[in-house]
Amino acid sequence: MTRKKRVDPIPKEFASYEEAAEFWDTHDTTDAPDAYRTVDVETGFRGRYYEIESAEDVVIALRKRAQELGVSISDPASRLLRQELSTAGS
Repeated sequence: MTRKKRVDPIPKEFASYEEAAEFWDTHDTTDAPDAYRTVDVETGFRGRYYEIESAEDVVIALRKRAQELGVSISDPASRLLRQELSTAGS
């Protein structure tokens, strides 16, 4: 005879992130398969990003320039690298 495991219902809301974490630390989503539904999702590839090492003073200068321009730090970094690489091949 197979005995079913008692499963606590999933709360509709949690009072805090900590309360949610405590609940999911002791529960498993596979115990309540009817609580979830399949959804169709379309995604698109946005490009690859690479991490490179850089000296601290360079990063500070890039961050300052990005703040002045109101853009992310990767914008001026990419622009400078493109400039350097285009002139390096000349």
